[in-house]
Amino acid sequence: MTNGTVTTELESALEKHRVELTGYCYRMLGSSFEAEDAVQDTLVRAWRSYDKFEGRSSLRSWLYRIATNVCLDMLTAGNKRARPMDLTESTPLARAALSPRPDNTWLEPMPDARVLPSTADPAEAAIAKESVRLAFMAALQQLPPKQRAVLILREVLAWKASEVAELLGTTVASVNSALQRARATLSEREEAGDGAAVSDPLDEEQLKLLERYVAAFEGYDMTALTALLHEDAIMTMPPFDLWLSGSADITGFMTTLGAACANSRLVPVEANGLPAFAHYKPDEEAGGFAPWAVQVLEISDGRITGFHCFLDTKRWFPLFDLPLRLEAEADEVQ
Repeated sequence: MTNGTVTTELESALEKHRVELTGYCYRMLGSSFEAEDAVQDTLVRAWRSYDKFEGRSSLRSWLYRIATNVCLDMLTAGNKRARPMDLTESTPLARAALSPRPDNTWLEPMPDARVLPSTADPAEAAIAKESVRLAFMAALQQLPPKQRAVLILREVLAWKASEVAELLGTTVASVNSALQRARATLSEREEAGDGAAVSDPLDEEQLKLLERYVAAFEGYDMTALTALLHEDAIMTMPPFDLWLSGSADITGFMTTLGAACANSRLVPVEANGLPAFAHYKPDEEAGGFAPWAVQVLEISDGRITGFHCFLDTKRWFPLFDLPLRLEAEADEVQ
């Protein structure tokens, strides 16, 4: 067997794990771009040190060990990515101001296809989707890094305690203790109502809710939109730290500071295991529609409870393989 064949086989073997490793690193880091950087670093380290891989564990386990070390190194700076409501109180519409914070402040969205490996097991697929939803991701970011790793490996990826202990170079008792503390932290957030009930796949009622949402948003019909929003719905707009609570303030914002979004277009995408849309707003100068946001929606009890708009389109639209403009349709030009 030639060196070229060995090289190709190793590349193929490593590449097979890219999506699941990206999902792991994304859960650890809360950043789509840092996760992809971490995976690339992991694969490069694996490539360079493959001759030292003794095969005592599987290639997959070995890659997870490298990825964990990469992520723990990246987390030593102590930065915890967050959502706006994790950092400040909600702002009444009358005092709404758009104040940006640095990119590394925010929990970032992620296309499902980059982090959710295909599986024939519906239960496994549902757990994977739940584990990248925004509320769960935000809760993970509150855990110390090693607790975070333990919880993801045990609860999301279903590793045995002994396997996690070996990966982290610690004891089973230590792993079980870390898992117990991590579960307690997440349980407190769940009791505070930090979550969303989205079925997988979406049920008929949820699909109809999304159809009504698209019609209301594109038509900028605030009466129709109000009927779809939960009374305690939340709207966020990273990189701005402003967040609004309640349908009145949300629709009030949309008709004042957000009025330029009237007559927008929404294109369905898949993000964070939740319903999502690429939002294009009218381009008054060039015609057609310019990218404005990736919207990620949270749903519970037949209403929209979270309306999260990620505005840095130069980063998000290429990540989601979205065009950077939409042309106006013929009937709109006439």
